Amino acid sequence: MNKRGLMKKTTRQTMREAKKKKEMQQKVLVYSGLGLAVIAVFVIIILFLRTPTNSAGLMGDEVAISSSSHVSSDTPPGPYNSNPPAGGTHFDSDFPAKFYQESDLATLPAYPEGYLVHSLEHGYVIFWYNCQIPGTVCVELKQTIQNVMDETGNTKLIAFPWVDMDVPLAMTSWGRILKFTQPDSAQMKLFVERNRYHAPEPDAP
Repeated sequence: MNKRGLMKKTTRQTMREAKKKKEMQQKVLVYSGLGLAVIAVFVIIILFLRTPTNSAGLMGDEVAISSSSHVSSDTPPGPYNSNPPAGGTHFDSDFPAKFYQESDLATLPAYPEGYLVHSLEHGYVIFWYNCQIPGTVCVELKQTIQNVMDETGNTKLIAFPWVDMDVPLAMTSWGRILKFTQPDSAQMKLFVERNRYHAPEPDAP
């Protein structure tokens, strides 16, 4: 083969290699794009699942929140626009998820509502119960609340005794309140499912 023919062959080979390289780069770009798209879809799904429900789907009466600032824990928080409170001024610390009994009150700090409202700000739902209402069977009321808490995962849920109200049970989330003259498991569960995490700081512990 003469020199000219050898050069043509080398040129064709170089072009083929360049074409293959370009095709490989295009495949890498395509697969990379697909991978990023899959990751983006997963991120969107996760954000969708964690995004609080639109306010139009929330349960309970809306409660105006005049302030969400922190106040000193040695002074009474509030005043609040609902009883029990559904949001407002609160302390720096919060209460963890738990079913609090009347016997726990003696060991808790003063003004527990200041800590509980902070929990509401973190997306909690609180079951406020009052066993002193005439006709209330306390054991049954507590068991109904506990069952709903168990069925909804016990995540960001608090049950707390609150005698300063005129019903045996009230549920609050940030800016919402629903009172019960009789406990209704289906409505209680729905309140948790729709209102939990719907708060200014839902990703806080």
